[in-house]
Amino acid sequence: MDQMTKTSFESGGAFALDAPDAERLLAHVTAAVKEARRGQRAEVLAAVTVALPATTDPSAVVAASRQGDEPWFCFEQPERESAALAALGCAKLIDPSGTDRFLAAGAQWSAVARSAHCDALSGTPGSGPVVVGGFAFADDGGNAPHWSGFAPTSLVLPVVSINRSGGEATMTLNAIVGADDDPDEVAGRLLRRAADLTYSPLPMLDPNPSHSSRVVGTMPPEHYEQAVARAVGLIEAGQIEKIVLAREVQILAAQPFVAPAIFAVLREAFGGCHVFAVGRGDKTLIAASPELLVRREGMRATTLALAGSTRRSADPAVDSHLGEQLLRSDKDREEQAIVVRRIVETLQPLSVWVTAPDEPVIAQIANIQHLATPIRSQLREPVGAIELAGALHPTPAVGGEPHNAAAPLIPALEGLDRGWYAGPVGWSDLSGDGEFCVALRCALLGGNVARCYAGVGVVGASDPAAELAETEVKLAALLPVLAS
Repeated sequence: MDQMTKTSFESGGAFALDAPDAERLLAHVTAAVKEARRGQRAEVLAAVTVALPATTDPSAVVAASRQGDEPWFCFEQPERESAALAALGCAKLIDPSGTDRFLAAGAQWSAVARSAHCDALSGTPGSGPVVVGGFAFADDGGNAPHWSGFAPTSLVLPVVSINRSGGEATMTLNAIVGADDDPDEVAGRLLRRAADLTYSPLPMLDPNPSHSSRVVGTMPPEHYEQAVARAVGLIEAGQIEKIVLAREVQILAAQPFVAPAIFAVLREAFGGCHVFAVGRGDKTLIAASPELLVRREGMRATTLALAGSTRRSADPAVDSHLGEQLLRSDKDREEQAIVVRRIVETLQPLSVWVTAPDEPVIAQIANIQHLATPIRSQLREPVGAIELAGALHPTPAVGGEPHNAAAPLIPALEGLDRGWYAGPVGWSDLSGDGEFCVALRCALLGGNVARCYAGVGVVGASDPAAELAETEVKLAALLPVLAS
């Protein structure tokens, strides 16, 4: 290692690597370049993982350290052992399109993983090299101008990822190298990026903004009620069994939205949800999603069927009564049963066994409660998290049943480009383990415009006015934060 590279970590900040870690990084990079020069692979992954203090706040580090328009990613579930994964930069982009985009993305990530020269995996979820990002709801989704940067598939191998799980925290530095790369230069570049990382608490929202925001519907409420009524007609005619219809509401603010500040509020208020932020250029998709699409841990796969909703109440007795009404609702139980049946049928060919409780339970979050059925399976073969997400997406909780009949009706009835709304967002590691949630309770932030999305499941017993009211309950997760 040359003198410049040595001093790059010795004089660095709080996240600079010490000499042994820097030497280990150089060794991995050197081995990766040698493999590329032997002609076995055109691109080879080199990475190093180092320990950080267990108190590290990954999302705060990423928010404070972003440079220019580099992509960034934060993914937390605070009530699940304070699990958090955050990432910066792009060492490699995986962005296949078309109907086989999940399989293609999984195959590309597997090829990168097989090439890796890195430290041994620790077994801690999210530690080591990971790919992060997500998928549009539709195979060709995200074509509207406001979704620019959010391609149908956009998975990133970050330059830096920071993970906190199970009382441990780590940082991983990644590079994709080729035969012409100089190991000292690559290692030096990564060391300098680590040394440039900084920490400051996530910013706070202005509690008293000088100008109020305006909330406007992309389409009038009557349009949504008419769409629900048409969907009920299709169901009664036997063309479909269920369809999920969404609506978009825009918040126009006097000042640009500060995504890290909004993220901080959401992770505090929705600790049981998957709280995430995905930044692409000057836009950020931010959410507090209650719905796990899939979590793969070794040969185990876990998912959550979530369908049927009602509001919460500050009065415990009323809150409990609302939950009991939801459990007894034939309409909501029908929604839930459709989702459970499809998920089980999808997992069965991939699994030794699949298990789901006979009765749903009530899942409560800050402003809403849902019918929920946890589903677990033991896989036959090591199918990766990305491929599992593709097999399950879209569940009838966000799409329809049967899928092939409902899918073309969704954009026709909604009149909007969902983009990444209701698509899978998450991560996968080198072993294929990983976690993807469904992008619900989300908003796309761009400048001083926020686009919020909410949808409901329509079945034969659906009432258009009641379904519109349910979207209002779901939008209430983000509107108070954005429309202050």
